[in-house]
Amino acid sequence: MNPFELKPRSLESCIRDWNGMYPKPYDKRQTDPYTKTRIILMNGTEFEAVYFSHNFSRKCPNNDLRRELALLRRIEQQQQKTISMLKPADETILEQTIGYEQLAVDLTARMAQCEKDKNVRAALDFALLEDFDHLYRYADLMDMETGEKAENLVGRYTEIMPGRPTIAHHRHPYDEIKPYIHDATADPLTKLHASIITAAEQQTMNYYMNVGCFYPTEMGRKLYMEIGLVEEQHVSQYGSLIDTTTTLLECLVMHEYTECYLYYSCYQDETDPAVKAIWEQFFEMEVAHLHKAAELLAKYENKEACQLIPQGEFPELLSLGSNINYVRHVLSTVNMTADKEGYCPVDKLPSNSDFMRYQQLMNENVADVPSHQVIEQYIALKGEDYRFETAPNPIDALQDRTQDNTTVGRK
Repeated sequence: MNPFELKPRSLESCIRDWNGMYPKPYDKRQTDPYTKTRIILMNGTEFEAVYFSHNFSRKCPNNDLRRELALLRRIEQQQQKTISMLKPADETILEQTIGYEQLAVDLTARMAQCEKDKNVRAALDFALLEDFDHLYRYADLMDMETGEKAENLVGRYTEIMPGRPTIAHHRHPYDEIKPYIHDATADPLTKLHASIITAAEQQTMNYYMNVGCFYPTEMGRKLYMEIGLVEEQHVSQYGSLIDTTTTLLECLVMHEYTECYLYYSCYQDETDPAVKAIWEQFFEMEVAHLHKAAELLAKYENKEACQLIPQGEFPELLSLGSNINYVRHVLSTVNMTADKEGYCPVDKLPSNSDFMRYQQLMNENVADVPSHQVIEQYIALKGEDYRFETAPNPIDALQDRTQDNTTVGRK
């Protein structure tokens, strides 16, 4: 599939009325977990498109160009509204959070397995173990407060057990900035991966930033506060991978190409007929957006889109699915931490490192750390933590279900 070779529809034909914009929500009990995660992914992708467009407009002195951006942005907003309204009203904040973390685990794992750039793959593998642990913390909170088993929500496609403990995720901001890729030489899939994972983690960060204060219990509010801060770290890490030398119009083309790629990928895998029709419709709209972005690049910078995306044709499509074996493999790096542009075993860091100093600032009293409190309270109530494992955790230090480990990845 090469979206540049398709005939685009007119932009104004992409504007929909109220009936066309409002979808029928999915059934939270019947819908496949990966349909839910695709919806979360594309909601985040559309949010990123709107967020980028607003920032572009605020830095653009040309009102004619700003009007073109406003038209594109309004259509993206309508798409985002449709996708967000697929969530049913009876799905709780915490139930949807399980979907967010399942997406983070399986999206990251899928991309890491086919990523060619060693720095990008290292970033994916590193944060994967942290989102994996977040899933475990939220799942224990859910079972403790509602009796609902997260394994049913994830369809048993994703294991639920400790990864790098959340207490070990709190790093100095200096350690989140990584080497950025160069679009002129990077593999097409690498460019897509950097854009996709940044948007996806940004969506998670924004969700936790906004819903945490609405959570009904103090324990839950504290957990969203803590994990929301970790998601900010992930967005800083992933966003730093994106080429910093591209112009705003070049970024616009890349944004639209990424959306085309994702909608086409979602369409290929979707099992829900109603949702599949939305992916098809929105792919057609994004093709129109891509052609408009290419037109603007040629008009205002005298550049052709083929200079940015020489291949045109999509690389290997993104397909969400189970990654149990890969996650278990990556767990062998659970004692790694970030160190400026790279990563290293935590026991190799000097005692005065940025990581150690920040840990002391944030976690001086381990008993106060919300993610630790959740597991300790669950164990006190039920004798052992809640997990869904296909086999014991491959890390010996994380196999004990009667106490929460606070040293792995930290000391």
